[in-house]
Amino acid sequence: MRDFSASASSLAVPHRFEGDPDRVALVVPGAGDSPARPLLHFASTVLRQHGWTVQELWWQIPDDFLEFSEDERIAWVDWQVGGAVNAEGGACRLIVGKSLGSLAASTAADRGIAAAWLTPLLTFGHVARALGRAKQPTLLIGGSADKWWDAELAASLPHDVLEVPSADHGLELPDDPVGSVEVLRQAVSRLDRFVGSLGRKE
Repeated sequence: MRDFSASASSLAVPHRFEGDPDRVALVVPGAGDSPARPLLHFASTVLRQHGWTVQELWWQIPDDFLEFSEDERIAWVDWQVGGAVNAEGGACRLIVGKSLGSLAASTAADRGIAAAWLTPLLTFGHVARALGRAKQPTLLIGGSADKWWDAELAASLPHDVLEVPSADHGLELPDDPVGSVEVLRQAVSRLDRFVGSLGRKE
């Protein structure tokens, strides 16, 4: 097994937005993007509007990440996300993760943390099993044209699901930038409703 601590020095400084200290949301990017990309940027904005403290996880994927086995990729993501959750001392109550970040679905399920997974890797057995045992409120958002989205699995889970017709793994419509902006609006609106429901249950 790889020693992930060796890559700790290459991590970018996370961004934090203070809100309710007892409600911390961790925003986790995918492999090829960051919390500054539109989907996670607006996710962070929604969380802040609802009064959450937002901790954005900015990570640097190791240069040899493509050579990692699936188990090593899962372990690397768990190491990153688990460490960020631990740093909150029990106050992390929501994880919002994009794509690769959904490999931490087991972290959310096992620690009883609510989650919103944006374009989750549903075709990965590890993710599917974790979502199957997740008891806290969970939102899944994906596109029907995403090869890592499994519509049948999503529909079978007891979670809130938004499937966008023809959207790809970036939650975009190919060759349709205007339509892609509408998809972004749908995703942010559903996330806003989900986050708002968490607040009402408190």
